[in-house]
Amino acid sequence: MPASCPSGGPCTTRSWAIRTAGPTRSHPCRPRRRPPPRSRAEGHLDGRPQQRERAEALRGLHQGPRLLLLPNVWDVASARIVEAAGFPALATTSAGIAFALGYADGERISRAEMAEAVRRIAARVRVPVTADMEAGYGRTPESAADTVRAAIAAGAVGMNLEDAPADGSGSLFDDQLQVERVRAAREAAGAAGVPFVINARTDVFLNRIGAPETRIGHAARRLNAYREAGADCLFAPGVTDRETIATLVRAVAGPLNVLAGPGCPPVPELEALGVRRLSLGSGAMRATLGLLRRIAEELRGPGTLTALGGEGVPTHADVNRLMGDDAAT
Repeated sequence: MPASCPSGGPCTTRSWAIRTAGPTRSHPCRPRRRPPPRSRAEGHLDGRPQQRERAEALRGLHQGPRLLLLPNVWDVASARIVEAAGFPALATTSAGIAFALGYADGERISRAEMAEAVRRIAARVRVPVTADMEAGYGRTPESAADTVRAAIAAGAVGMNLEDAPADGSGSLFDDQLQVERVRAAREAAGAAGVPFVINARTDVFLNRIGAPETRIGHAARRLNAYREAGADCLFAPGVTDRETIATLVRAVAGPLNVLAGPGCPPVPELEALGVRRLSLGSGAMRATLGLLRRIAEELRGPGTLTALGGEGVPTHADVNRLMGDDAAT
């Protein structure tokens, strides 16, 4: 007579039918319990060695002697091009990613969509990636911490955190609130086991907060407070003149990041001044859009195609090789 089976019916497994005694947990008909699948976030939050190593590498690039140059990227193709040019790290542009996906800048794109764009980039390069996550998608310290966790889960090893809310008001968060937000971001990174590089940004200059003569002191106070709260790098976009940059370098207690723009000193001069990081923001992406506009206007106007054959334009084969299966995974 057939032996009882954990499946509930007669057992057709010969070896089990003969050996009717024994632990049923090994019965071949018993469904095997599988552990619940790990989320992508959990896979990254375990502080995997590769991510820790890349974070340490990014941290070291802020210590000199060379200026860290970051022509910000907005998709995998731009990231692969910049990596192939020999840059040791990549930074994303939040505005560039938003524009490419059909959004205006200023956290119109969701945190999840931004993190997914970062994930695609980080998964296809071999160098550290730091993500521009704007003001952290919310006003509270908890929202800043959640954004750090999302960036780490996406494979990033650093993140920008702004002190201007994404409401278009042109104001800044209360300085003590922003200190708490930076501190929460630092604690979230520590809990994830990744030496995450937090680039704390103040928009004192960009938003023209206060009288011009007060902005250097105001920005320095904020940036130094963010540094004490756990920021690794200090970002002051909107500063382009040599004298102000030199004063800020002396006034802040950490590596200074400036945003390239019209009137900005050349790289060798910035390096001599002590600047440690130079970002292009959405500049490269907008320059690419400018080329597309020229191509469209030329085609619509005289009907010629000279802009398509400009210097440095890669061939289809070039891009295909760049995006091939040999790319990092």
